[in-house]
Amino acid sequence: MDFDLDARPPSGIPPIDFRGELNDDQYNAVTAEPGPLLVLAGAGSGKTRTLTYRVAYLLSQGVKPSEILLLTFTNKASKEMLHRVQELTGIEPARFWGGTFHSLGHRALRIYGEAIKLTRNFTIIDADESESLLKQTVESVDKTFFKDKTRPRPGPLFNVLSLARNTQLSINVTVQQNFPQYDEIQHRFEPFAEAYAKRKQEQNVVDYDDLLELWLKLLNEAPEVAEYFAHRFRHVLVDEYQDTNTLQAQIVDKLAAHHQVMAVGDDAQCIYSWRGADFENIMTFEGRHPGTVLHRIETNYRSTPEILALANGVLLAQPVGRHFEKELRADRDHSQKPYVVQTMDDREQAEFIIKRIRSLTEDEGISANEIAILYRSHFLALEVQLAFSKAGVPYQITSGVKFFERQHVRDLVALVRFVYNPADTQAWQRVVVLLPKIGEKGAQKIHAVALENAQLLQKNLIDVLHTDDVKSKVAKAARDDWDNFCDSLRQVASSMETDTPAAAIETAIDGWYGDYLKGAFADYVDRFEELKALIGFAGRNEEMQDLLAQIVLLNGETSDQQVDGDTEAIKLTTVHQAKGLEYDVVFVVGLADGQFPGRRSIEADDVEEERRLFYVAVTRARNELYLCYPKVATRGGPGGMLLQPSRFLMELPTDLYEPLRIKRRFGW
Repeated sequence: MDFDLDARPPSGIPPIDFRGELNDDQYNAVTAEPGPLLVLAGAGSGKTRTLTYRVAYLLSQGVKPSEILLLTFTNKASKEMLHRVQELTGIEPARFWGGTFHSLGHRALRIYGEAIKLTRNFTIIDADESESLLKQTVESVDKTFFKDKTRPRPGPLFNVLSLARNTQLSINVTVQQNFPQYDEIQHRFEPFAEAYAKRKQEQNVVDYDDLLELWLKLLNEAPEVAEYFAHRFRHVLVDEYQDTNTLQAQIVDKLAAHHQVMAVGDDAQCIYSWRGADFENIMTFEGRHPGTVLHRIETNYRSTPEILALANGVLLAQPVGRHFEKELRADRDHSQKPYVVQTMDDREQAEFIIKRIRSLTEDEGISANEIAILYRSHFLALEVQLAFSKAGVPYQITSGVKFFERQHVRDLVALVRFVYNPADTQAWQRVVVLLPKIGEKGAQKIHAVALENAQLLQKNLIDVLHTDDVKSKVAKAARDDWDNFCDSLRQVASSMETDTPAAAIETAIDGWYGDYLKGAFADYVDRFEELKALIGFAGRNEEMQDLLAQIVLLNGETSDQQVDGDTEAIKLTTVHQAKGLEYDVVFVVGLADGQFPGRRSIEADDVEEERRLFYVAVTRARNELYLCYPKVATRGGPGGMLLQPSRFLMELPTDLYEPLRIKRRFGW
C-alpha cells in the first residue's frame, strides 16, 4: 500500500496540517510508507506525539480504525493517545484495538481461546489469588517446603516463576541471573511450576502472565486465528518497544507477519531487565523484520544544549555495535553546564543539596515541585531524607515509602528495640509474628509466659525464651525455627552489652532476620544492601537508646515533612520511577562506583543497563543538573570506606561539565 500525500482525507476526518505540526524527523516517521519501521525516539523528542500522529495519518489515508492495532504498556498511555487521535480525527477510541499487551491478550483469548481449549468462561485471578493458589499447589507437592524460612515464600516464588515465563528462560538460568539466594534449591521449582499450571487448568482460571503466554500459544497453535489477525491488522503500532519482554516481542512478530509494523522506542532507555525487558528485542528488530526502515527522532524539546551534550557523552561511552547511533539535538538556548559535585560523605552531600535548594527556591524563585533528587537505590537517599527532615524542607517520595518505613527496615528496628527493651510488646509482636503460624494472640501468650519465667528465675526475658515452658506455647510450625530465633536475639543482646550500636545492628542483620529476609523477599539482595545502610547510620551513636530514639524522632519528623500532592515539595525518587518525568532542576546523588553503577553489576562485568539508567537520570533535567558523589561511604560502619567517582563520570570529557568544589567553611 502506497500513501498518496496529496490525497484528501476520508469523509468525516478534518484536514490535519502534518507538515506544520511536526518537525522534520517526526514528519518523516509519521508519513513513512507502510512496512517494517523502527522509530528511535530520543529522550524528550516527542515520542508519544509521533505515535499519535501516525495513527491519525493512517486514518487520513483511508485506513479503517479496525485495521489498526495499538500496543502500549499502560492503559493511561493508550487512553491518552487514542483521546488525542479523537481530537484530531473525530474517531472514537472504542473503534480501535488499543491497549496494553495484557488487556488485548485477554480480549483475544475471550473471543478465540477455544481454539487452544480455553473455555470462554475462564476467569482471571489477581496477584494475591495467584500466590495463594501457588501456595496450595506447593504444599500439595511438599508440605514442608515453606517451613524453612530461607526458602522463598509464595510471593517471591511466584516472582521467580513469573520472570522465567516472561523471558522464556529456564528456571535454572532465571535463578542464577536474578535470584542467587535460591541457587541451592532452584531444582525444586520446576515441579512446582508444572503443578501450578495443571491446577490452573483444572480450575479454568488464568493468571496475569497467562494472558501473554496463552495469546502467543493461540497465535502459534491456531493458524487460522493467526492468519485472521495478520490480515485484520494492516498496521501494528508498538509504544516503548525497548521495554518488551520475550513473550511480547514474539507476539508482535506473529501479529506483524506481513511486516506492517511500527515499533517506537529508545534502546538507550532500556532499563527494566529485572522485570523481564529484553534489550535484544530492539537491537535485533531489523533482523527479524527484513527491509526495516530506521527513523531517528533526535530533536529534544526538554533540556538545554549543555545537558544534552553531557547526555550524548554518556551514549558515546557505550560499546561499539551494541547500540543505535543517535545524537540528541537541542531546541533551546544555551545555558550553564551541568555540575559535578564531590563531597566528603553522604551527609555533606545532603547539606550541599539543602543549601543549593534554598538558593533556588528563595533567591531564584524556582518551585520546589520542579526540583528532584534522583538515586539508584533507596539507601542512597537516607541522608537526604534525614537532612530534609532536620532542616524542615518539605519533600515527597514518589517511588515508595520513606527509608525507615520500608517493611524490612521496620522489622529489623523492631527486633533491636525488643532486645534493648523486652517489655516493648509492640516491637515483640512485629518480630515474632514473622515466624510461621504465630499470630497476635499467640505472640501475647508467649510473651506472658516468658515474662513470668523471667521474673521467677530472676533472669532477662531474652534468656528464658528458649526454655521448654516458653517453647511449649510456640506454634508447632515455628518450633524448628525457634532456637535459631532465640539464639539470634541473645547474640544481639550480647553485642549491645559489649560493643557499639553499629555492631549490634550488624549482628542483627547477619542473624535470624537476615535468613528470614531471603525467603520473604524476591529482591533480597537489594533489601539486604539497604539494611547495611543502617550500620553506618548507627555509627553516629555511642548508646543504643540514643540510636533508637533518633530513629523514632526522625521517623516522626520525616512524616511531618512528607506532604500531600497539593503542597509544594522536593521530589525524591529512584531513577527507574522517574523515567518519563522531567524537572527544572535535578540532583543525581550517590554517583560513586559500587553505588551507581551498583556493586553487583560491576562484579558481573555488566554495567550497560546501569549506564542507560544514568542516561535516563541525566535527561530528566530541563535547566540545571547536579551530579553528586561522596568520597567516603559511611553506610558500612564508622570510619567508612573510600569511594571512587562513578565510571560514568570518569568516561565523560571534562569539558562537558563544571566541577563544583565544596569549601567547607566558606560555602562553595
